[in-house]
Formats: sequence, structure tokens, C-alpha cells
Amino acid sequence: MTVSITINPDDVDASNEPQEPVRTSLNAKARKGLDGRIIVSDHPDIDIVIMVDKMKVVSFAKESMDDSIYATQSRLFDYLYRKGIISQESVKGGNVYSSLEATILPPNTKIPIGETVLFAVGKFIEEERPQFMYEAAVEDQEEDRLLEPDVEDSTEFGEVPHSTKKGSISPNARRGVHTQGIGV
Repeated sequence: MTVSITINPDDVDASNEPQEPVRTSLNAKARKGLDGRIIVSDHPDIDIVIMVDKMKVVSFAKESMDDSIYATQSRLFDYLYRKGIISQESVKGGNVYSSLEATILPPNTKIPIGETVLFAVGKFIEEERPQFMYEAAVEDQEEDRLLEPDVEDSTEFGEVPHSTKKGSISPNARRGVHTQGIGV
């Protein structure tokens, strides 16, 4: 079986000179645990833990445990697989309810694994940020609509006064089994 690879000549640097490494920065809400694991809590649905010593990435649900959490975790691990960070066949459920984990691929060069995985996770969160900002705005808009309704949300009769008696069942009526006529 023959494999052919085509390289676009515009992508090749003809000078063959060593390139200056690209410097970039990323803001993420992360902290380091006592055992060295990196905990990223920037995503509103999940916490992402990078365990460099065990070569694993684990995601935990923050609050709710519904299908949207699994979908978010699935997108995270798909993203990390496409970037070459994790092995796709290693993605599995963790020992904590609603958690997923995957194995980090061993690097063939001397790169800092923790920083590389942290950068990839930060890029994933950066891509997700417009979606959860949109969801928060929709939630705020719905809350405002319910708490402070517009004139269009009222009836044409205006304010309807409350009546003293409501419903068809009197609150003083006896309910239950009637014992009249039964010899007890």
C-alpha cells in the first residue's frame, strides 16, 4: 500500500532557518493542588483536572447532572483528541458519578506536558465561551421578562381585582367518609 502526501509549497519555509518560537498567552481560572494536579474551573458546567503524574485528564460535573454535562464533556474530549493530546480509545467513565477521564498521549519530545494540556483546555474553553455567554444572556432576559413584564404581556382589561371567594369548593366543607347512618 502506497501513501502519498502533498505539501502545499506556500506552507514550506524555503530558508530552512530555525524559526522563532511563537509566544502566546491565555487567561484561565486554574489552580494547582498539593499533589501537583492542575484544576481548571473556568467552564460553567464542568471542572477539568489535569493529572500530569498519572498522564490523565478528568472532567467532573459542577452542579447539575444532566445530558448537557455529558455533551460538554464529550466535546472536550473530542477537542483534545483532534489536537493530539489524548488517546480517543482511552476515554471512559471515571469512578465519580458523571465524570469522564482520558489518557494523555506520551510526548516524543521534551515538551512540558502540564502546560501543553492546560493550553489546549484553555483554547477549548475559549471556543465554548460565546455559547455559555449566550445561554447566560438568554437566562437573564427570561428572568427580566418574568419579573418585570411589559405592557404587551398584560390583558386588554387591565388590572383584574381579586375576589374574596375563589374556586367552587368551600374551604369549610367537610371532606372524607361520612359516618352518618352507620352503626358504630
